[in-house]
Amino acid sequence: MATSRKAALSFIFITLLLDVVGIGLIIPIFPQLIEQLIGGNISQASKWSGWLTFAYAVMQFVCAPIMGNLSDRYGRRPILLLSLFGFGIDYLFLAVAPTIWWLFIGRIIAGVFGASFTTATAYIADISTNENRAQNFGMIGAAFGLGFVIGPALGGLLGELGPRIPFVAAAGLTLINVLYGYFVLPESLDKEHRRKFEWKRANPLGSLLQLKKYKGLGGLVFSLVFVYIASHAVQSTWTFINIERFNWSPFTIGISLTTVGLLIAGVQGGLIRFINPRLGDEKSIYMGLGMYAFGLLLFSFASESWMMFAFLVPYCMGGIAGPALQSIMSGNVPQNEQGELQGALTSLMSATSIIGPLLMTYLFAWFTRPGAAIKFSGAPFFAGAILMLISALLAYRTMKRESFLNRKDVENVESVENFENAENFANDNISENVENVDNIKSVKS
Repeated sequence: MATSRKAALSFIFITLLLDVVGIGLIIPIFPQLIEQLIGGNISQASKWSGWLTFAYAVMQFVCAPIMGNLSDRYGRRPILLLSLFGFGIDYLFLAVAPTIWWLFIGRIIAGVFGASFTTATAYIADISTNENRAQNFGMIGAAFGLGFVIGPALGGLLGELGPRIPFVAAAGLTLINVLYGYFVLPESLDKEHRRKFEWKRANPLGSLLQLKKYKGLGGLVFSLVFVYIASHAVQSTWTFINIERFNWSPFTIGISLTTVGLLIAGVQGGLIRFINPRLGDEKSIYMGLGMYAFGLLLFSFASESWMMFAFLVPYCMGGIAGPALQSIMSGNVPQNEQGELQGALTSLMSATSIIGPLLMTYLFAWFTRPGAAIKFSGAPFFAGAILMLISALLAYRTMKRESFLNRKDVENVESVENFENAENFANDNISENVENVDNIKSVKS
């Protein structure tokens, strides 16, 4: 059983790795492609980038809970393969796009089928135990990190040949990944743990409302809202800010994202396995969110190009917070509802992606526009730092108010049951001893 779980984890890791490599390939040259299609400058391109992310997020917000619930009904394998296929079609649209509107069509397609991470997290939840759940969720971050070691570096190199070449490469990798999964990926959710598909649980608002039935998760959900919005300070504006501030080329952008990947892989693939068991999930959340905020604050005031690389260290260390949050939340949800939970969280991420990219790209555009009263390209990073601090405060209040099933708390349920039985036995013996003492007193009297 342990061997099969390790094999499944290895496969899902490789699948996500190839998926992220495809995403990483296109990031360094995306601003350049948008500039070409709109015939504008970097400030204007950032606004279009925000709207493209908006289109993707809206479709994913609507469709992610549907895909998550379908995975609870029909299994993780077919949904994961379908979502990867959708990404492959998206990359093909981006590769041949003659106008900016073709980019929107591709992003919409990706949003409809963009449930690869949703289904992957449900898959990992299926095969995880209380002891290794946080570490297994860290595999997603490790795959993300290593994918960004390979993808952006390769994308930066291919981007020198032309802004379309990385999209062709991304499409090829993703479609090969679909074939790989078709022949190798096992199913993680057996039939007795599947549940009936219900539309009322698959609509995006209904999916979010389902979180209310899990005691105490509401506070952590709001904490995640601020984390997701804050993360777009980096996700949506990193390339634009560094092009405007330091005149980075696609190759330099690729190297910076490769550095991000190496750090994330080190944190989530190695450091988290050392820190989380010692700190526990709760302290890992506080420490991670604090490091995120600190890193973003440093980014916002960086004045030299090398500083952006150095400040990635504290920022990427914030990655210990995500798996800890996932561990606590998934540990309080039944196995046959993990897909629903992950679908709801993906919908939450998509809902914040409707707000986050527009907020951050417009902040960048406002503070870098010609004639701006204050020139401050780091404004999105500064705003992100504030949001991370708010998230940490919300998480702290929630943890102190609620009692969650924690990895350490439920390390051995049978031991708890045995303890309860022993406690009952001890209470019975105490009652008998009290009766004996009373009898002795009576005799003495």
